Parts: sequence; structure tokens; C-alpha cells
Amino acid sequence: MVSTVRPHVGVLALQGDVREHVAVLRALDAEVSLVRRPEELAAIDGLVLPGGESSVIDKLSRSFGMRDPIIAAREAGMPMYGTCAGLILLADQILDGIAGQRTFGGLDVVVRRNAFGSQVDSFETDLEVPKLGAPQVHAVFIRAPLVEEVGERAEVVASLDDGRVVAVRQGALLGTSFHPEVTGETRFHELFLRAVRAAA
Repeated sequence: MVSTVRPHVGVLALQGDVREHVAVLRALDAEVSLVRRPEELAAIDGLVLPGGESSVIDKLSRSFGMRDPIIAAREAGMPMYGTCAGLILLADQILDGIAGQRTFGGLDVVVRRNAFGSQVDSFETDLEVPKLGAPQVHAVFIRAPLVEEVGERAEVVASLDDGRVVAVRQGALLGTSFHPEVTGETRFHELFLRAVRAAA
């Protein structure tokens, strides 16, 4: 049975569009904390990895002593949701990363950084997401990654019209190439919060 207790979730606040995620989660009646240190991670039940620059978040996670605790929390079953750079950080493999760039892993996928080009190549489109039903998801892609390969353990949640994969899920982990937090789309965060309640 899924818990009805108000979920306590965190947003990794090292770099990126942290405030937008906090606003969506609070609007969905979650208790939200900013997470920069291991003790703050230990106090929450689920973690959002925001969009930003994946290589910078990777470096800062090591500087703040967060890399190993995040991996340990993920391995222990903590639900996590990554958007854009956050998806890259949850991928088991990354293509076109900078020298020495690492991920936290967990999603059985191969992701390519900046797959659609630079900032000027950002775009918006509407996606059919069967798991969410109607209406379509209005998706904003900003220097977005692309899921190049999906392993046996991961499932495709959404694809572009040409079949390229832009959202995946594996157990309590969810990742999107796009930014629902900037368009007023709340259903992916709701999916994440359901996973948090189920894990609790």
C-alpha cells in the first residue's frame, strides 16, 4: 500500500535550475530541502537532480563529498529524478563527456551530452507519453542530452516522433532529457513523488 505521508524530498543544489524544481515540488505539497551535504541527503526520502551543466555538477559533487553518498543512497533504493543534466548523471554510460567526467549511474542507458547542439539549437515540442495519458507533454529541450541506447533493465517513457528516446525509467529512477519544471508540467514530478511514497 502506498503511503499517504507528506513526502520529504531534496533537490541537489550544487548548480542548475534548482528553484524551478523546488517550486513544482512545493506546489505538489511535498516538503522540500536543498541538498549540498551528506547529512542533508540522509534526511530526505527522494532526490531531484536538476538541469544545469553535468560536468560541473559532477565536479562539485566530489568537492562537496556528495558523489559517494548519492551513489550509496541510489543503491539503497532512494527514488531519484533527473532532468537534462540530471539524466546524464543517472546514466550508466555517457558519450561526449569532458575528460574525467563521471556519473552516479543507476539507469541502464547510454546518454549523449548536448545531442541536439548548442543553446541556439534548443527547441520545444509536444510528446505522447502513454504512462501519463492525455494531454500531451509540452517539452522544452535546452542543450539537451539524448538516450542513445536503452538496456534491458530500463524502460522507455517517451520518444520524439522520429523514435529518439527522451525519457526513461528504471525502478525508482526517472530521467527526462527535457525540463518539465519550466513549462508548468507537473506529472513527471508526481510520478517521482509516487515512487517516493511507495519507497517510504
